[in-house]
Order: sequence, then structure tokens, then C-alpha cells
Amino acid sequence: MPRVLLIEDDRAVRDGIQLGLRRQGHDVAAAGTGEEGLAQLESFRPDAVVLDLMLPGMPGLEVCRRIRGADNQVPIIMATARGDDVDIVVGLEAGADDYVVKPVQARVLEARIRAVLRRVGGTPGEGGPPKTETHGELTIDRAALIVTREGAPVALAPSELRLLLTVSASPGQVFSRHQLLEAVWEHSYHGDSRLVDACVKRLRTKLGEPPGQPRYIQTVRGFGYRFTSR
Repeated sequence: MPRVLLIEDDRAVRDGIQLGLRRQGHDVAAAGTGEEGLAQLESFRPDAVVLDLMLPGMPGLEVCRRIRGADNQVPIIMATARGDDVDIVVGLEAGADDYVVKPVQARVLEARIRAVLRRVGGTPGEGGPPKTETHGELTIDRAALIVTREGAPVALAPSELRLLLTVSASPGQVFSRHQLLEAVWEHSYHGDSRLVDACVKRLRTKLGEPPGQPRYIQTVRGFGYRFTSR
């Protein structure tokens, strides 16, 4: 039974989402503040976190940063009432894996949760590259889902890992943002290309790529991204 930690200020919304997710077979713990949510994170050990951006006290963005700052790679789906592009991009760059705009139906949220949990369940490119491969300072173990740089483990969130596994399975191939949305996030809406761009930005930082000089994940202007192994 997947465990979901719901951090939501509005009690009516919180109760409604809890009921809907429990009907779908999830074990749900709920918190009304960021501080309470962080406290429950260790004891409940969720498989996914649904995080409202508009929280009293500690804002949702700070909660997201603290989770990621502790090297906790639990999938985070942020919820925003405004659907504002700036809020969404900032949240994604803070470490969220996906987002939904409130009000959101429980079945839609549940589908996003299922999708984000599947991202570490399979390895793209089965039958293609070897299970363990080396690209310069980078080593990717596809069987164990472990990435190291110069021998040191690289902590990647589910969307970051899935994106790297997808593009590195076919070095040199250009992937459009739409292709990556379908492969990594299981979305098909073109407007969600910001998910891809924010994830690439985070991934480049974690792989130690200098700003403006990407070594592994290169931008192909007007098309998308490609992985290079030189």
C-alpha cells in the first residue's frame, strides 16, 4: 500500500484528498503546516509527498528545499492554487518532481502519484546499453539505479534519475521536450515543458556541470536535449 504524506493548509481540501486517496488504496498521513509535515516525514516514511505551496508559517518552497537539502529523494508533487508559471518553475527548481493546480480531483492527483512512483520502477532502454556504463567521470548502474560521479554517489530525485536513464540510453539522440514528458512524467500536454527544463537544470547541477557549459546533457536549440558521453 503506497504511503502518501499530504501537507495542506485547508482542512476541507485536506480531508477531501485524504478520503479520495484512501479509497484508491493509499495509506495517507496529513499535516496542516510545513513544520508538522517535516516532523512526520521521518516517522511516517512516505513513498510520495503532496505539498501545498501556500502554507502558514514555513512556506511550501522552504519545506521542499529542506526535504531535498537532507538528501531525501522522496517524490514531491507540489500543489499550487494560482497555477502561476513563476511559482511552478521556482517550485520545480527547488526540487519538486511534478505539480498539480488546485482545485484538483483526487483521481487526477492519484494518477500523478502512481506515475511518479513508477519512475524508479523500470529502466529505460532495456536491451540497449549495458547495465553498468561509464561516461567520463559518470557511472550509471541501470540494474541498481545508482549514479556515481568520480566514485561518489549522486543523489537524484525520481524524475532526475528517470530523465538521465532515458537520455543516456541513446547517446547522441535528440529528445524533444514532448518525448521526455511522455517518457519521464507520462504527460502529453506541451505546456508542461517547464517540467523538463527545470529537471534538466537540477540534473546538470548535481552532475557537476559548469553553468553554461554542459558536458553530458546538451541543449539542441529549437528541438530539445541530447546526452553526450565524451
